[in-house]
Amino acid sequence: MRGRMFLPILAALLLAVGWVVAWLAAPAHAAAVRIMPLGDSITGSPGCWRALLWNRLQDAGYTDIDFVGTLGPQGCPVPYDGDNEGHGGALVTNVAQQNLLPGWLAATDPDVVMMHFGTNDVWSDRPVDAILDAYSTLVAQMRASNPAMKILVAQIIPMNPGTCPECAQRVVALNAAIPGWAESESTAQSPIIVVDQWTGFSTDTDTYDGVHPNDSGDRKIADRWFPALAAVLDGTTSTPSATPTVTPTVTPTGSPPGGCSASYRVTGSWQGGFQGEVTVANTGDLPINGWSVHWTYTGDERISQAWSAEVTQNGTAVTAVNAAWNGGLAPGASTSFGFLASGSPASAPSPACAAD
Repeated sequence: MRGRMFLPILAALLLAVGWVVAWLAAPAHAAAVRIMPLGDSITGSPGCWRALLWNRLQDAGYTDIDFVGTLGPQGCPVPYDGDNEGHGGALVTNVAQQNLLPGWLAATDPDVVMMHFGTNDVWSDRPVDAILDAYSTLVAQMRASNPAMKILVAQIIPMNPGTCPECAQRVVALNAAIPGWAESESTAQSPIIVVDQWTGFSTDTDTYDGVHPNDSGDRKIADRWFPALAAVLDGTTSTPSATPTVTPTVTPTGSPPGGCSASYRVTGSWQGGFQGEVTVANTGDLPINGWSVHWTYTGDERISQAWSAEVTQNGTAVTAVNAAWNGGLAPGASTSFGFLASGSPASAPSPACAAD
């Protein structure tokens, strides 16, 4: 009798042990990638470009992510993960000098930092070298927190406040220096990716006060962050759940693997100089891995600085080659690069684009 009573108990114990073994053997779910948006009021007050970016990432299948920060969302009209580190009025030089970032990092433990920082420093006439030194301090602190930190640094949006007529040119000077700084600080384990938020952004139509983005500006900022952040996530997360398009193994005869077009425009001019922008678009049916643009000037134009592309000039002939981070373009996608030049802009050249 006691033997028959013992059998159900034994069966129950064996079943429980089986569940424990199965639970221990199950693969652990990978932790979400933690992303810190870092900056000033353009990032955090309310910084609704973060809401647009969050939802675009979700729609693209990047669902295993977590925006982190010690600050919460501030009034954007759509649901999103609003945690951030966008401190209104903050100067990046002050954040570095006051050693504020290590505490924020310890509280949030990010894997990726997206940094748009320096607007208030420009407004306060902090030298470019001081701003870049502050960037370097923050980068060292990020890597102390996570040696494999992925760091996205923006060339900041233009600014033209009524109280600072010099600010517009100061932003140009800072942005022109950022790619070289990033190249010197980037490592294979902890790369720094420069994201051009300046090109194509207008203080007249994309801000409400010459500094802070309006709805149009928020869309442009989100659009610029998305491909750079998606590229980082593709290296750190599983493939998005959206079904990818499969490229045929046999290339159709008579069809090039990809094609591109380039458009040139002058975005601003002053006595003895001007600023230009070139937009490159993939016009083919397949992705391209790189591009180059060529044009010829007819006057005395001479390019002195460029960003988001490697630009060389030989006489009147100009060649621009993609930067390391913006060469890959999906069909229909586009990117832009900007430059400063001396001389008077004559008739706009007709650039030719070649895809790799």
